[in-house]
Amino acid sequence: MSSAVVGDRMRGAARHISGRRAGEIARQYGIVWVTLALAVVLSLSSPAFLTQANLLNIMDQQSTVLIVAAAVTITMIAGNFDVSLSAIYVLASVAAVRVENATGSIPLAILAALAIGTAAGMFNGIVVTVAKVNAFIGTLATSFVFFGLGYIISDQSILTPEDPAFANLARTRFLDLTMSSWIAIAVVLVLWFVLAKTRFGRHVYAVGTDPEAARLSGVRVGGVQFATFTLGGFTAALAGILVASRVMTAQASDDYSLIFVVITAVVVGGTSISGGEGAVWRTVLGVFFVAFVSNGFDLAGADPIYQRIMRGGIILAAVWIDARSRGQGRGSRRMRWLRPRHEPPPVEEPPDTPLGTPQTLDRVRP
Repeated sequence: MSSAVVGDRMRGAARHISGRRAGEIARQYGIVWVTLALAVVLSLSSPAFLTQANLLNIMDQQSTVLIVAAAVTITMIAGNFDVSLSAIYVLASVAAVRVENATGSIPLAILAALAIGTAAGMFNGIVVTVAKVNAFIGTLATSFVFFGLGYIISDQSILTPEDPAFANLARTRFLDLTMSSWIAIAVVLVLWFVLAKTRFGRHVYAVGTDPEAARLSGVRVGGVQFATFTLGGFTAALAGILVASRVMTAQASDDYSLIFVVITAVVVGGTSISGGEGAVWRTVLGVFFVAFVSNGFDLAGADPIYQRIMRGGIILAAVWIDARSRGQGRGSRRMRWLRPRHEPPPVEEPPDTPLGTPQTLDRVRP
């Protein structure tokens, strides 16, 4: 083979590798460039966007979304959905205020709400991992239960904390950020570390990629999935407590808006709806991308109805991109992984012999 042919093949291989690497970088960091581009456009179109007051307000308003979205990222990477988190969020908020009204103790109210949220998440985990109910259908069913419990606890009325100090949980400011924002930052950092740096995080990716292969490798698939649902219930309860502290009221409702915003942010951030791919830091950027879109509409004085249309379009685009990237990338990688590294040698069949020869008679003789 001539040196020119070898050189052409090496250059072709290099272009192929660089193209694949560019595609991986686009999938990994695309949300970074898109979010930055949106921020630049909004800052040029509205001088109020980059003001300190507006940015701090965005951070405060998105703090509860960040808390829940970080946990939902882990749940979705493990290959599941939990649409009951809005119901747990509502249930925990009314439970916290009800306990505060009954006991006068803010710490007890916080512990009771977190315990209820954690128990609700554990119940979801049992429904999915033990009863083997589809995660979407199972958590949709439990959301009705949790919403109903919220109506019972609140007695279908608006609850108000009696102690004004209850507002300090979310409204206290430190370095211009509210306590709700600091709590969100802490939760995001902890869950990022858990997912990216611990054995549990590696197990989450393994379960979401191929549950059967993970089970054969010694991973407790049911235990990992149960833990992700429990974590989701805890974070939803924490978010419910903070929003009750921020507005100083709690009311039962059938509002699914929180989980829809969360799922939008998680999917836009690049977490695959099929599991096995995603990252908490990308979800954070997804949360701010969706928040910037809404904030841009608000600054422009646009009708909120158009925000819903835009949000639906964003979800469709993100899911379409995810489907294409998985079909071209990870799906083929998985197939290569499933194929044996070394093909076994072919089995040679014995040559055909005429009927009645000694060799044939020896094979058929009892």
